[in-house]
Amino acid sequence: MIDRSAWAEPGVETLHPGVHRIPLPLPSDALRAVNVYVLEDLAEDDGLLLVDSGWATPEARQALEEGLAAIGRDLTEIRDILVTHVHRDHYTHAVELRRSLGCRVHLGAGERRGLELLNERRGGLSFLLRTLCQAGATALAEEVRPLYPDDYDPRDWAAPDHWLGEETLRFPGGGLRVVPTPGHTRGHVVYLDERRGLMFSGDHVLPHITPSVGFEPADPGGRPLADFLDSLHLMTRYADARLLPAHGPVTDSVHARVAELLAHHEDRLCATLTALGDGANDAFGVARRLTWTRREVPFGDLDAVNRMLAVNETVAHLDVLVLRGRTTVETADGTHRYARVR
Repeated sequence: MIDRSAWAEPGVETLHPGVHRIPLPLPSDALRAVNVYVLEDLAEDDGLLLVDSGWATPEARQALEEGLAAIGRDLTEIRDILVTHVHRDHYTHAVELRRSLGCRVHLGAGERRGLELLNERRGGLSFLLRTLCQAGATALAEEVRPLYPDDYDPRDWAAPDHWLGEETLRFPGGGLRVVPTPGHTRGHVVYLDERRGLMFSGDHVLPHITPSVGFEPADPGGRPLADFLDSLHLMTRYADARLLPAHGPVTDSVHARVAELLAHHEDRLCATLTALGDGANDAFGVARRLTWTRREVPFGDLDAVNRMLAVNETVAHLDVLVLRGRTTVETADGTHRYARVR
């Protein structure tokens, strides 16, 4: 039997001469770890370039320090950190390392508004609780509220040194193509090393799970799943490459995994439409009729956090069905109710 968690064990995996994967632990997180990639041959002054950085915890810093020591390097050699998106487990350690080491932090320009909203609202998950209430899951919102204390620290969410667009970053040792891939977050980017056939995919393409969408502060009116599906199709316009994800093991083909993700979401859209039935219903009602995870777990058997994520995913799929003309949506008393187009 394949051990799906082996990738998260401490240590260093050398993927290509000068390219290493170091998993950093996550605190009380079902994802277990986040992969930080170390590139030795791009940065100036024979320094190091990182892709993603981890969550700013003492344990993550120690794991990174030990991983670098294993390849004969140290933290002071880090010159640039390329972050795929602004979630805590990717961005906050980069800001901390910049504060202590003086390295540069790069982030997709599409994350600017999310970062501003995070600082305006001083953290917390109020944006998700509002989504739950609009989905008809007010009681669930109250259930999960105590699970997410507001531990906002403005030092963790400082702006990057460089906002990235669709561009190619030039370093002394070569270039990396920056490809905006909105969906998981509005400003998510992947980094494509075309010379070596490597794609640093962040959370956009993951080998074992389907990434959540819309898990961020946002202005009203976004359709994150539609953006995500468009961004998956975009991956097939580039030559296939090895998949170097933020969570999970490295695999051989971006295109193969993209095809699986697209098929999964088409199946899920069909299941969501079926679960909606013939009458009007809110997303909470639809989510309760669906099963979840690879094991097809009933909604009621999920813990509160995963029920929250399930409702959020159901909203995303229903909104894509609205865009495709398969459903309509109306709002009454603050709740969005969907109905099948006849």
